[in-house]
Amino acid sequence: MTLGARGGGGGVKQSKANSWSAQRPEHVVRPPPPPRARSRASGGGRSARARWARPLPAPPSVAAPSTRRAPAARPGAPARARARRGEVEAPPAPHPRARPRRALSPFGAGGASARAARAAVVGSGTVRAMASSASSTADGVAVVGSGLIGRSWAMLFASGGFRVKLYDIEQQQVTGALDTIRKEMKLLEQSGALKGSLGAEEQLALISGCSDLREAVEGTVHIQECVPENLELKQQLFAQLDQIVDGNVVLSSSSSCLLPSKLFAGLVHVRQCLVAHPVNPPYHVPLVELVPHPETAPATMDRTYALMRQIGQSPVRILKEVDGFALNRLQYALIGEAWRLVEAGIVSPGDLDLVMSDGLGLRYAFIGPLETMHLNAEDVANNSSSNAFSGDASTIKPSADLDGMLSYCDRYREGMKRVLKTFGPIPEFSGAVAEKVHQAMCVKVPDDPEHLAARREWRDGCLMRLAKLKGQVQPP
Repeated sequence: MTLGARGGGGGVKQSKANSWSAQRPEHVVRPPPPPRARSRASGGGRSARARWARPLPAPPSVAAPSTRRAPAARPGAPARARARRGEVEAPPAPHPRARPRRALSPFGAGGASARAARAAVVGSGTVRAMASSASSTADGVAVVGSGLIGRSWAMLFASGGFRVKLYDIEQQQVTGALDTIRKEMKLLEQSGALKGSLGAEEQLALISGCSDLREAVEGTVHIQECVPENLELKQQLFAQLDQIVDGNVVLSSSSSCLLPSKLFAGLVHVRQCLVAHPVNPPYHVPLVELVPHPETAPATMDRTYALMRQIGQSPVRILKEVDGFALNRLQYALIGEAWRLVEAGIVSPGDLDLVMSDGLGLRYAFIGPLETMHLNAEDVANNSSSNAFSGDASTIKPSADLDGMLSYCDRYREGMKRVLKTFGPIPEFSGAVAEKVHQAMCVKVPDDPEHLAARREWRDGCLMRLAKLKGQVQPP
């Protein structure tokens, strides 16, 4: 795909000006420290924030893009014709030798074929291979930001056979990121944990780096943003991308907590925008939360869902935006109660972690809390103490009429409600309790960089082995 004007089938519009490469601040790159109260979904710590913190040059002067709605896709219409109408193309074509895990669906911007494709995905829960008479000329993915999350995304897309352009505002950072990716892929291959059907060298050949934004997005149909978790910074980036992309590119943010309605406010290409929030470390934890803007096109969600499945991730659809999405809302609820239990002197920090790692965590690695409820409800007729917890025998129904989730709720709802009413206020996560927890954690893992890095490496190794086990164990 060549660099051309909007509507010519390319991924960017013509402009004489470069992107942010005109001003690249020099900063020392240091490993980012983990944040305290949220997941590191966007990657980068203080050094990353400093690298991206200076005001960005104004976007290049370009012709105002059209805001007209794309007409419905006609079955059999050539790809170029659809591109001229500003419709969303099919996902990028993988490397010819790559063996995709699941076939991508050629979702268009609308029409009967697109609706049928979406129905197949939603109805079956899997991405079905669907024939398409049009072939996409775009086969690239751009990753904007080369921190931990950006590097992980680049490796994941390459594992699926896609060409990846890794962009950062400093060439030195890009070079360092590519070196780190090479080392990590080699180690993964040696340990038998490398994803995809291509070898490490073949995957590495698919990843290139650059420090020019226009060059990075040229020829791509998916852009994954991974800059530091700062609303103003991300808004500036997406405003610039909005000026240089056409109607064929999905604009995706890795944000862990920023709402799409704020991230993408005022963009012309808002229908092509969504959040794809990964879990740290993304290469070993496959979950991705897909969160739409209120105006995101269904085809954008469908196409990104299919792309995530093809590179081996496990996407979930957040049907409407909410602060914290789903993962962090669950995580913060758990952290909040854990903190309150330690603060009240009910359990030590070390034993609290054991409740998860040797208790709930083992179960939740394979089934979620709702399925746990569904499976934990034994036959009421065979359990003489079935109403001991609920405290109301009149609510127990015959086992022939009630089982699974309904039985669990019927038996335990009163007890759950009673316990939930005892939950205290939101903790401050500071002061004496924070110091107490910190000291307990340092007994297990000293807080110097060497010990923390070693523990993270051990954690990632455990996650790799767990992922292998989950791949081998299929539910009945």
